[in-house]
Amino acid sequence: MRRDLALFTEDYEDYLTVELRLSSQTVIDYIREIRLFMISVEEHKEDIALVESSFIVSYLQVRASRGLDPRTVAKLITILRSFFTYLNHDRIRVTNPMDKIERGRLSYRIPNVLSITQVESLLSQIDDHTLIGKRDKALIELIYSCGLRVSEATGLQMENLYLDEGLLRVFGKGSKERVVPIGEEAEYQLRSYLKESRGQLLSPDHVTHAIFLTKKGTQITRNTAWAAVKKYARLAGLEAKVHTLRHSYATHLLAGGADLRVVQELLGHSDISTTQMYTHIFVDELQDYHERFLPDIDDLNQN
Repeated sequence: MRRDLALFTEDYEDYLTVELRLSSQTVIDYIREIRLFMISVEEHKEDIALVESSFIVSYLQVRASRGLDPRTVAKLITILRSFFTYLNHDRIRVTNPMDKIERGRLSYRIPNVLSITQVESLLSQIDDHTLIGKRDKALIELIYSCGLRVSEATGLQMENLYLDEGLLRVFGKGSKERVVPIGEEAEYQLRSYLKESRGQLLSPDHVTHAIFLTKKGTQITRNTAWAAVKKYARLAGLEAKVHTLRHSYATHLLAGGADLRVVQELLGHSDISTTQMYTHIFVDELQDYHERFLPDIDDLNQN
């Protein structure tokens, strides 16, 4: 149900003034915010009668990313709650998507994301002429190429690799399994590490099928991965953690045209609203670089 924006907000203004008896300044504030929200609804070709909570969460996160403090965002939630109550009252909607949005549980923190150039800069700090350098290069390339959590990356076993098919089997939160494609550059670095470094790192005293090993031949820990990313980021003059690479992977895929549902599956998100927090971030130079690091966007959308 699409209605003229001017008439729509006029009806809502009457509701605020007559039904709720709000002050004139409060009504002005509410109408201003609802106009902005409705513009976003129209820009995304949504129908206000069918808008879901995931769209509202994404909208709130976009607004938060543009400088709204938590108190102002909380006020915006109150306004939207009032607006959708009005829609129910006026029988424009049957359901209220705000019922699924809990103020205390909604995260407004927008993740730090690296540009493609910054990812390249971080990777260029790694000396891959050493055993540990080759390991770190393969590890970090794989984390970025597959959007892995730190525990997923450090816990990888040899039987999880399907290099001939360009695939990786990952066990995420709650041991949920997913299969993700490996980017071309990550596959190259991983093959190089497995051929030239892993065998030398293996110890006869430790039997392990872990892919990424320490100097003692044992499976690396999350702390090892954290320290490695932090070290190379610092050398590149960047603020980045392991999870920053996962955030960057998701953002770069979406900016490159990947379908939101596809990215949700690749990340292992149970709720698509979690994936939507990346949609507001735009990364320059993506088209020139994403094919070197990430799976083909068209292939992802077709699968």
